[in-house]
Amino acid sequence: MRGLPFFDRIEAARRLAERLAVYRDADALVLAIPRGAAPMGRVIADALHADLDVVLVRKLGAPGNPELAIGAVDESGTMHVAEYASLAGADGNYLECERGRQLQRIREQRRRYSRERAPIDPAGRVVIVVDDGLATGETMVAALAAVRRQAPARLVCAVPVASADALARVRSFADDVVCLHVPQHFDGVGAFYLRFDQVEDEDVVAALR
Repeated sequence: MRGLPFFDRIEAARRLAERLAVYRDADALVLAIPRGAAPMGRVIADALHADLDVVLVRKLGAPGNPELAIGAVDESGTMHVAEYASLAGADGNYLECERGRQLQRIREQRRRYSRERAPIDPAGRVVIVVDDGLATGETMVAALAAVRRQAPARLVCAVPVASADALARVRSFADDVVCLHVPQHFDGVGAFYLRFDQVEDEDVVAALR
């Protein structure tokens, strides 16, 4: 199908791993943004002989339109709010309520994902943060900022597809950005995959295991 460069997340991950080959055997840590990127992270980590973990961030959805990201919150509770949040109808009270809702989900994810082992410390390591695509870039910004506070030696953003605006937004938060496809017209991440199946929590746990 025209305009869809990836069959599924696994193919996209393999193609990303080729572009990330410079980090093979570099004691890298791949951090996937759950849930969609977890199977991708497994493929990339295996190809690079790297460790795999997750970085837990959740987007803040707009009032009445939860799919529109008006910011994101990380595991520490730190919020990153988009400049257009107020235009989308989000005031301070709304943002605090949405922050609380998403933090609860993050805590649930951490309990579920960390049953196998404790989180891996990224300090002093090459860290590659992976997602299946960037629409607004808000979630990736929150993830990169959260990892940066933990003092990695080098911080890399890796995605198969991104809008031009999102890519520009994340560049100042990473030392290196690897993106395979920047379409002229961006209709949502899923539009650039032939198969874009739902990834469940059990899939994330399996990837980490």
